[in-house]
Amino acid sequence: MGTAGSAIHREPWNKGKLVGQKAPFKLKDIWALRVRLQMESRVRELALFNLGIDSKLRGCDLVALKVRDVCHGDQVATRAVVMQHKTQRPVQFEITQAARDALQAWIKLAGLKPEDFLFPSRLHDSPHLGTRQYARILGHWVDELGLDRAEYGTHSMRRTKATLIYRRTKNLRAVQLLLGHSKLESTVRYLGIEVDDALEISEQTEI
Repeated sequence: MGTAGSAIHREPWNKGKLVGQKAPFKLKDIWALRVRLQMESRVRELALFNLGIDSKLRGCDLVALKVRDVCHGDQVATRAVVMQHKTQRPVQFEITQAARDALQAWIKLAGLKPEDFLFPSRLHDSPHLGTRQYARILGHWVDELGLDRAEYGTHSMRRTKATLIYRRTKNLRAVQLLLGHSKLESTVRYLGIEVDDALEISEQTEI
């Protein structure tokens, strides 16, 4: 029988790591990266970045998209509906003109068919871009923008447009629908808006 003294000491999983919500990208960062990707003709990355921002999907859902999910015939649709892997609930998202143009260029360049994955993997053992590969690509984007990798992750992409929409409209219900959350409380926690709103109110209160 083991004793407390002989028990294996395990380090907490989050020791020395920055945990918590990842920061959304700022508008200036979005435009800076878009221009860089366009100038350097990084067609796949531009399509991935623009669709990631627009769709507000989790990384696992974004990388698993097929061409037919975002296209009507040979044209990229203005809206799409996908089933979320985590919740098994459908979620609808818009595809803006910038994202449509980028996707159209990528689909043509890669010669993708409707049944193909939108972002095929370059690794032989994976049919589509994996979430780790996506995270690595995003890490390079963060480096190129001169930002801190510890503060950003794939959820930064999911949070970016949702956060902007909330700040402009204060419409929590709309953001809940766009993120595909079943409970409003989940949206509040996800955006961290209680803290943000409280600080904003405090800043506007002069004593």
